[in-house]
Amino acid sequence: MAQVSLRNVVKRYELVQVVHNINLEIADHEFVVLVGPSGCGKSTTLRMLAGLEEISSGEIYIDSRPVSSVPPWNRDIAMVFQNYALYPHMTVAENMGFGLKLRHVPKSEIQARVKHAADILGITNLLDRRPKALSGGQRQRVAMGRALVRDPKVFLFDEPLSNLDAKLRVQMRTEIKKLHQRVNTTTIYVTHDQVEAMTLADRVVVMNGGRIEQIGPPQELYHAPKSLFVAGFVGSPGMNFVPARVEESNGSLYLSIGNRCRLAVPLARTDRYGPFVGRMMTFGIRPEHISEPSGEPQSGMAPLELPVDVVEPMGAETLVHCNLDGTTVIACLEPSTQASPGKPIKLVADMNHMHLIDPETSLVV
Repeated sequence: MAQVSLRNVVKRYELVQVVHNINLEIADHEFVVLVGPSGCGKSTTLRMLAGLEEISSGEIYIDSRPVSSVPPWNRDIAMVFQNYALYPHMTVAENMGFGLKLRHVPKSEIQARVKHAADILGITNLLDRRPKALSGGQRQRVAMGRALVRDPKVFLFDEPLSNLDAKLRVQMRTEIKKLHQRVNTTTIYVTHDQVEAMTLADRVVVMNGGRIEQIGPPQELYHAPKSLFVAGFVGSPGMNFVPARVEESNGSLYLSIGNRCRLAVPLARTDRYGPFVGRMMTFGIRPEHISEPSGEPQSGMAPLELPVDVVEPMGAETLVHCNLDGTTVIACLEPSTQASPGKPIKLVADMNHMHLIDPETSLVV
């Protein structure tokens, strides 16, 4: 097992810099996910760690050993790719053991390692098949098995589930998490799917424009984002953002949205938001924190009455798209809601979970 360190890592392609001073410490046994939109530099960062891309500057360490100049085959890592990269003329067992064969590992040990990995992944009955006789999920298991037999210090996954259908992605996501719990190898996983990141990771690294926006456990990123980008990227459906002016009246703060909507800010946040009185800010609130009123009014609940544009029944919940002063706001309501397009609906916003973002810096205050 291994610790991994990336220190001031930069990647340039001629005059274009695609990765900017990445600093990241990954603990032994940790499962870290790099997540972000296409082109944010996450796969390039992973490929530099694997040795498939040269770094322009900085240093990469595996177990305190500098590896930036070490070829990929000597870094003691194993990588699972998006496209599986299986040899079509080889059986599953031969594909899984091929890397060990190139290292002149004894045949008996190769067979033992392949059988052990196949048992873990539930593909023992597939060992004599060739890739063309396998489903997408089975091929992905074989690719994982090929990495597993290596018994590496670090596993690298580069968007391994993106070629699978939605149901199979959920199943394989669970399998990858089970695999990590069982073998406990340091794992670095790249995806553009924030749901994958949230469900798999011990810590999530959110990247944007070649830079790290925020690092933290999934729940921390969800409930305490540090920037507009993280707040909007993490969560499905995403956080609602509405322009609002911070106002003060009789020692209390309010958010004024347009001419008709005024939301009270919880007293506990007065000191925090006081410096922004009179300024236009971005008010953020997640869909699950907007609901229909029920029972007695509770502290921090601000009433809203909004026209409904679209209703999306999702089974366990219903997403209702409303118009708030020209901005679409999504509320996550009970399936029993009577919300109907074209009609107003009474809602309450739980301001205890609000976020206030400075539009000049894009940082959450």
